[in-house]
Amino acid sequence: MRGIEPGCGGIQACMKDHFAIYSEFCEKGIMDHHRQIRPALTGDLHRATMTGLSRRRFLQRAATGALALAWPGLDRRSAWSQERPALVPGLPAGVYDTAILDALPGKQPLIKLSYRPPNYETPVPYFKTAITPNDAFFVRYHLADIPDGIDPSRWRLQVGGEAAATPFELTLDELQTGFEQVEIVAVCQCSRNRRGWSQPHVPGVQWGPGAMGNAVWRGIRLKDVLAKAGLRKEAIEIVVNGADGPVLDKTPDFVKSIPVWKALDENTIVAHQMNGQPLPHFNGFPARLILPGWTATYWMKHLITVEAVTKPFGGFWMKSAYRIPTGKFPVVQHFLSQMTDANEPITEVVVNSLIASPADGEQVRVGQPVEIAGIAWDAGYGIRRVEVSVDGGNVWQAAELGPDLGRFAFRSWTYQFTPQKPGKHTISARASNVIGQTQAESLIFNPAGYHNNVVRPLAITAA
Repeated sequence: MRGIEPGCGGIQACMKDHFAIYSEFCEKGIMDHHRQIRPALTGDLHRATMTGLSRRRFLQRAATGALALAWPGLDRRSAWSQERPALVPGLPAGVYDTAILDALPGKQPLIKLSYRPPNYETPVPYFKTAITPNDAFFVRYHLADIPDGIDPSRWRLQVGGEAAATPFELTLDELQTGFEQVEIVAVCQCSRNRRGWSQPHVPGVQWGPGAMGNAVWRGIRLKDVLAKAGLRKEAIEIVVNGADGPVLDKTPDFVKSIPVWKALDENTIVAHQMNGQPLPHFNGFPARLILPGWTATYWMKHLITVEAVTKPFGGFWMKSAYRIPTGKFPVVQHFLSQMTDANEPITEVVVNSLIASPADGEQVRVGQPVEIAGIAWDAGYGIRRVEVSVDGGNVWQAAELGPDLGRFAFRSWTYQFTPQKPGKHTISARASNVIGQTQAESLIFNPAGYHNNVVRPLAITAA
């Protein structure tokens, strides 16, 4: 299995235009105030604090070189704003009424599910290839205060904490040149990917299957950064924070922690490039944390602080959000210092697959070959096989696996099918990994809609 290659060149979400409706706060009763107009950060601290931005957030944002609170493109609507996307079946009815194609600055038209904060899904056709283009990569934010215009020359990563003997500050130039550069191909997947397929439906952004993407990430190992900081043996967690945050102080900032052993894994990196280019703004510029095999809740965007601590971090986004019932899902890696008897933090991605073509409802011709193509992925154990059924799940046959881009990457696959009679044909795919895990046949229900890896059929019609 390959990892890093050193030196490699029921409750329906109501979504209205211009505003995010459901986020993690919906489940906890904490709603950020998503303002249509927010103050520009131009040195007027009084103006910022009078509208809800704390002095702490003001100074934190100034340290990144971010000169405004709202990304300008979020106040302008694109020409795509009224075009309806082709959505997968099975989502809550309201999604079909409200989701539109919309292009954020630097992005292709994506499926807009909420606006403040921006949550945009990648359309399924982009998954016909194993690498997701930067401009088609999904966008996920929890909070509405997104940094704008981060000045690379002023950006700093503060590394320290009580369990760091030699705290230091890292510039972007030092990040790019001061440590060994490594690359890894890895899937970034929102923990709630496919949440819209939960039955019964659960609150929150009603993601289809496109809250994910696969990219080549380039940067430096987090363990090298922690070594320079003099990581003490007492450290049990690493706490990370990004430059995005809440509009109001009463909303918890999005701060996460990871177990120290995961931080020291050679595959955990601080990335500054994505598919050979600087990180797109809406995917974390200028640096983000990459935890291959784990869900994207830990992949902190716009990274500004890394702190080693000796006690379990007690922030809202660890103690109350992104938790699953203990022992309910077949995961191998657990976050032991954050576990309780009742629940534990979500960690690994579960084994899954997606049919990228043909599309549901597509018309094909009797006697003409149809290529069924898609992707499969898991937490990094490796995809062993993908099976395809063209008769509603009665008979399964092996698909042909595509190139292995690394154990944390999408694995493409194809299957050739020639319909011999007219009518409807129900197609399904299921993936299995090296350690014997296979996609679920029925949903393991949980109130947040996590880990939905149920086999999803689609239908084509031959004539």
